[in-house]
Amino acid sequence: MRRLVWRAARLVETRDETGTARTLVFHVPGWPGHLPGQHVDVRLTADDGYSTQRSYSLAAPADGDRIELTVERVPDGEVSPYLTEVLRPGDEVELRGPVGGWFVWRPGGTAPVLLVAGGSGIVPLMAMVRARRREGSTAPFRLLYAVRDPARRYYEAELGRPDPGLGVSYLYTRTSPDGWARPPGRITLDDLAAGGWPAKLEPDCYVCGPTGFVEAAADLLLALGHEPGRVRTERFGPTGG
Repeated sequence: MRRLVWRAARLVETRDETGTARTLVFHVPGWPGHLPGQHVDVRLTADDGYSTQRSYSLAAPADGDRIELTVERVPDGEVSPYLTEVLRPGDEVELRGPVGGWFVWRPGGTAPVLLVAGGSGIVPLMAMVRARRREGSTAPFRLLYAVRDPARRYYEAELGRPDPGLGVSYLYTRTSPDGWARPPGRITLDDLAAGGWPAKLEPDCYVCGPTGFVEAAADLLLALGHEPGRVRTERFGPTGG
């Protein structure tokens, strides 16, 4: 088993995704590569020696020594405000990874893929979408993306590009756009039946988001007949940001 080590990571680029989320592109010399769906640990160390760390999903497939993270700023958080508001190109942090081997999609697969995202849970799933596109995969993808309101959609322009192999459906839980047919509310059996794949096609399902969302979506997929072994989940909860 490869031993994970801390590596210096220099910020080279930033992109605002929403009013509270920012993508950070780092140059990490000696980066060993990663699979879409994996994450890294980020460590910050103060001048007095105090250090703290958080885990963040990788937002893009492997690209040499460059990696991308998309970080949501958590109010009163300890790490995310620094990463999204203070860190500037040229600054360095420490990264350790990649971490995780279960919640991953390997581009060589041909089975249909269903991605179910809640809020910032879109990040590792976006790495899968981008890997599929980069590798020219023929695996058909469908994405159901649940957010509180339209202003919280990550990667809006990219997900809006025409892609015959990717179907995208948005679900709004608090406020929907004017004229939107589906009223705001939590994800339902009908949402997954309409926007997902039939269980008989044996799709690989990936669900990521807050714990309550993930548990609800996974239960609904099982109720629709999807095999438990094909439903992979990644959840997150309050961590102090």
